Amino acid sequence: MQTLTSPLPFLGAEVAADYDAAKVIILPIPFEATTTYRRGCENGPAAILDASQQVEYYDDDYDRELWTVGIYTHDAIADTRNHALMPSEEMLRVTQATVSKLLADHKFVISLGGEHSITTGIVEAYRQANPEEPFTVVQIDAHGDLRHEYEGSIHNHACIMRRVVDMGLPTVQIGIRSLCKEEADLIREKQLTVIRAREIALQPDWMERAWAGIQTEKVFITIDLDGIDPTLMPGVGTPEPGGLHWFGLLVFLQRVFETHDVIGCDVMELAPIADSVVSEFTAAKLVYKLIGYQAIAKGW
Repeated sequence: MQTLTSPLPFLGAEVAADYDAAKVIILPIPFEATTTYRRGCENGPAAILDASQQVEYYDDDYDRELWTVGIYTHDAIADTRNHALMPSEEMLRVTQATVSKLLADHKFVISLGGEHSITTGIVEAYRQANPEEPFTVVQIDAHGDLRHEYEGSIHNHACIMRRVVDMGLPTVQIGIRSLCKEEADLIREKQLTVIRAREIALQPDWMERAWAGIQTEKVFITIDLDGIDPTLMPGVGTPEPGGLHWFGLLVFLQRVFETHDVIGCDVMELAPIADSVVSEFTAAKLVYKLIGYQAIAKGW
């Protein structure tokens, strides 16, 4: 039986690599403290790992099985599923320390949330690992997440991209369709690159403009699953009408991996729905696609 801290291995035990041999680390971070609509994202990582047991190993885009790059599933960290209270600051400390260790071991890390505030600790680990080497944070999301604070916390899930902007890192935001005035004003003031969902629906050149907005060689990709159209991804905490569709999302991500050095990724905010596996299976397949894109880009 799996314990809370020892999750099912991504794709299954029969293909799991040991830590030293693995190029890819799956890092579950089932933390939830500041969600403001549907709760349940602390159950997201386990649901993705469970659904991954049903993902086919063969990738028809590349005509090969991609698990052979070596995938290791880390124990869960910052786990709030036992109802233990954990301050956001402690979660960020634990997350940053864990990711920093994985980066020191030269691993490609895909983190699974949990609420989007987790990304602050992940990005800070990358920033400290290479302080002289800038990178762009590419965000897939329905929401700007650019509030300075929300409900009394600067580490609310609605503030993650504001924390990234405050770090001085360039950003490209894709699929945005919900903003408050504070966020809209900041976008204008900072001249942030934002590709709104309506542009994706109506303007065929949106990908070219998004790729052009990435000004650094290195990229970190953060994916809030509510960036995907909720008809395809209903199991999220804060759904918004519209958003990215499956193949458009994959084409965009594949191009980013082909043209830039993707240093890491996260997939956040899955809130499973009872009696439905659509969202978690889609998320698991998306994670496997990210692994494949990196494997091909690096020639693994």
